[in-house]
Amino acid sequence: MKTMMGLINLEHEHYVFNELTYFRSSASIPFAGRYRLIDFALSNMVNSNVHEVAIFARSKYRSLLDHLGTGENWDLDRRNGGLFILPPDWNDPTDVSKGDLQFFHNNRDYFHRGKSSYVLVSGSQFIANTDYKEAFNLHVERNADVTLVSTKVEELKDEHTPSYRIEADDLGWVQHITNDRKNPKVFTGVYIINKELLIDLVDHCIAYGHDNFFVHGIKERLSELKIQTYQYRGYSAFINTIESFYRHNMNLLSEDNYKELFYKPTYIRTKVSNNSPVKYRSGAVVDHSILANGCVVDGDVEGSVLFRGVVVKEGASVKNSIIMQRCEIEEGAYLENVILDKDVHISKGQRIIGSKDKPFVIAKRQTI
Repeated sequence: MKTMMGLINLEHEHYVFNELTYFRSSASIPFAGRYRLIDFALSNMVNSNVHEVAIFARSKYRSLLDHLGTGENWDLDRRNGGLFILPPDWNDPTDVSKGDLQFFHNNRDYFHRGKSSYVLVSGSQFIANTDYKEAFNLHVERNADVTLVSTKVEELKDEHTPSYRIEADDLGWVQHITNDRKNPKVFTGVYIINKELLIDLVDHCIAYGHDNFFVHGIKERLSELKIQTYQYRGYSAFINTIESFYRHNMNLLSEDNYKELFYKPTYIRTKVSNNSPVKYRSGAVVDHSILANGCVVDGDVEGSVLFRGVVVKEGASVKNSIIMQRCEIEEGAYLENVILDKDVHISKGQRIIGSKDKPFVIAKRQTI
């Protein structure tokens, strides 16, 4: 049986989340009330029958390690295979590799020991609920070297600007990988590649002093490789800025969007946390919002996402905001278009207002 092993490559992801990445990598950013961004990539791999997954993480990965643990919540705490967090190793004095090629070079044992002949590569900033078995079957049937997963975007926004665009013929063979901002066929950052080819391309890139495997190993060798594209057609989001993070959290207040992302046989897994149900006290008014377990609400909450353990006291008002774990909003406070990171305390009577285009962000553990 032909199978895949997984790789979540965080090396070239953009760190433009300001306060939200002061203390964590972008893959660890909380999302949708109880998840982290990395949960989607990891769950999609597990749902694709991938049972050995490595993560390339260079910096700010303490929060990531705490969230992932042994991989138990993703069924990756296995005797054979499982979850591997692979930081780069600088102990080899002969190593001349750089960028993500340093990860590939110094962790090549992960690929050599794996029994799979194919590798499913992903980042953490493409959000979807899917499995890639159909894409894998296409890859094998077409005898492709690489299969790129793309999606057609109805409305192009700033978050799509960093992504490559795919131009393919009628049979799905990729002709060009471009930066054409008008092209709605956006590369998701997910691809399937033959393992032996990956190792050969890594060696070639290192020999020529390159630092980006996808750019120099695949994109620049497009004419030499058989590259297929598979188009994902479900609900998805690209989250690589504060603005896109805010907007896509707000988009999930639509029942249709929420069901499309979470109410599927292939469900999104996350770290289990046992909290009591939400407590709505007698004065609470809650409308069109997502509230995670452990919240206690005495005030008003409208059009907002509240993570686990948030407390909104009597007379406080939270509108169009994202409030992360264990934040406390005191009496009479008013928040609108605000993002509070974890453990923020808003004092009595404070009034904080951002805009939908530029929400006001407060870093974790602050008292305002």
